[in-house]
Amino acid sequence: MELSNLRPAEGSKHNDFRRGRGHGSGNGKTAGKGHKGQKARSGAPRIGFEGGQMPLYRRIPKRGFTNRNTKEIVAITLSALERFEDGATVDVNTLVEAGVVKNPRDGIKILGNGELTKKLNVKVNAFSESAKAKIEALGGTAEVI
Repeated sequence: MELSNLRPAEGSKHNDFRRGRGHGSGNGKTAGKGHKGQKARSGAPRIGFEGGQMPLYRRIPKRGFTNRNTKEIVAITLSALERFEDGATVDVNTLVEAGVVKNPRDGIKILGNGELTKKLNVKVNAFSESAKAKIEALGGTAEVI
């Protein structure tokens, strides 16, 4: 240990200090608010206040709404599953490891586009009817998790 490595104990240093407690405190008199003006007074304007002008957040038109309960489902075509070996089990983790999906978000859905030539056991959040039919026609299983 050297003097250059010394640090105060965790939690012992604070950045908050008592404002307006006299000159000796280093932050007396105007208490960091400068001299006069609107921002020096109590009840200074709130964030977004533009001096009585119509604020930006009220000037911009609002359209529609955002549903809080929406789920963002990632869609994958059947042909993307062609890279797995015959008889393999394909789930969300194997799709991420193989690089088919970067971020699974709220779920993965397999769509029936493209062709599949291998028997696979697929376990994802959703299937289209045509995808499920194509997987099961080859002897594989399509399981919803």
